[in-house]
This record gives sequence, C-alpha cells and structure tokens, in this order.
Amino acid sequence: MFRRTFWFTTGVAAGVWATTKVNRKLRSLTPESLAATAANKALETGQRVRDRAVGFALDVRDNMAQREAELTDALGIDADPALPAPRRYTAIENTPYPHKDTPKYIEAPMHSYHRNRNEDH
Repeated sequence: MFRRTFWFTTGVAAGVWATTKVNRKLRSLTPESLAATAANKALETGQRVRDRAVGFALDVRDNMAQREAELTDALGIDADPALPAPRRYTAIENTPYPHKDTPKYIEAPMHSYHRNRNEDH
C-alpha cells in the first residue's frame, strides 16, 4: 500500500510539474509576450550602444584636448588671442522721430527719362 501511494504521489507531482512547464512555455510564445521580449531586448541593445557611444565621445574629446595641447606647444602659442569686444547695436533710438534736422520728405534725383517727360508737358 505504501508503494502505491508513493508512486501515485510521484505521478501527480510529475504531472503538475510537466503541466506547469508546458503552460509557461505556451505563455512565453503568445504574441504579447514575444513583443514584450523583443522590446526589452531592443531597449537593452539601445542602452549598450548609447553607453559605447558616450564612451567613444569622451575618448574623442580627451584625445582632441590632448592634440590641441600638443599643437599649442608646437606652435608656441601660450595665451588665448584677445577677442575684440562685441559690437552693440541699439534697436530703438531714444530720439523722437522725425528729428528736427531731418527733412520731412527726402527728394531723390529724377532720372533723365522722368525729367524729359515732365518738361514736355
């Protein structure tokens, strides 16, 4: 009797284990699960690429600074060149318009065509 109980319990446990394994595998093969897995792998790959790109950019920046220092030493440039002060333009002048010295109408010289035409009439 003990033997039958042992084998019955072992069979039930094996059946439960196999059913659980099959159900997990079936769930992992559903379209939603496959999409989620693909998205997770894409995010991981993107993160790895980003980390490598940032590392590459930092290496390039360090090497660029090193090369600039080498060129500065080789050319004998010790100080930064002084840049001229930036020009400042006023957008609106504080004087009222029209200015008292500015004529109200500015006369432009007439072209010969207009001059001849006006003289004829």
